Amino acid sequence: MALVLITGAAGALGSALALHLAQRGYNLALVGMARDAARLSSLEQSLAGRGFAAAFEATTPAELRAQLDGLEARAGEAISHAALVAGGWAGGAPLHETSDDGAYWTMMRSNTDTVYCALRALLPTMVTARRGAVVVIGSRNVARPWTGAGAAAYAASKSAAVALACSAAAEVVDHGVRINSVLISTLDTPANRAAMPGADAAAWVSLDSASEVIAFLLSDAARDISGAEIPVYGRA
Repeated sequence: MALVLITGAAGALGSALALHLAQRGYNLALVGMARDAARLSSLEQSLAGRGFAAAFEATTPAELRAQLDGLEARAGEAISHAALVAGGWAGGAPLHETSDDGAYWTMMRSNTDTVYCALRALLPTMVTARRGAVVVIGSRNVARPWTGAGAAAYAASKSAAVALACSAAAEVVDHGVRINSVLISTLDTPANRAAMPGADAAAWVSLDSASEVIAFLLSDAARDISGAEIPVYGRA
């Protein structure tokens, strides 16, 4: 059917999305950090021949492209679709009280640079093939930046990632390649439940719901949608 790259595949959303897409008949190229090797291996085994995993550290598009070439060789087909899930969150003090710039640079590397590297690595071959669909995981903070108070670096990094996606979408749409973003509020994950035990998790976005939206945007049913920023807010 198609080989779908999932970055950040070892995380809660990445692994849920992998299972969701495998059930729809996709094959998966699953990538993550070196520290996630065990979880990626377990996920690959659970997909019964539909998943091909690799754990590595890639900081440039060329390094990422080399790793993807290896996954494509194992899968026997080229990556034609991608969900760029890799990222992170960090809060902290308001900017006027901040004395350490570490959170800012971590967020830019985790949320912006990962999208930039992936798009640079993926788009040339997709444009040549005149086929491709990419979904970038944004945040509600992109549309409502004031809700990022206390986590301004995170909000800025997600906004930059979505801006990259939107600009690149305009560049490749005439070549048969689509790029869209989903702006997710709070996801219902074990980590978020542990961090916010008093919150109403029923108002959050479920992993199944987020996976459904991403799967739709990757599918041919969304063939006329590109450059969109889809709100996925639940009731949060």
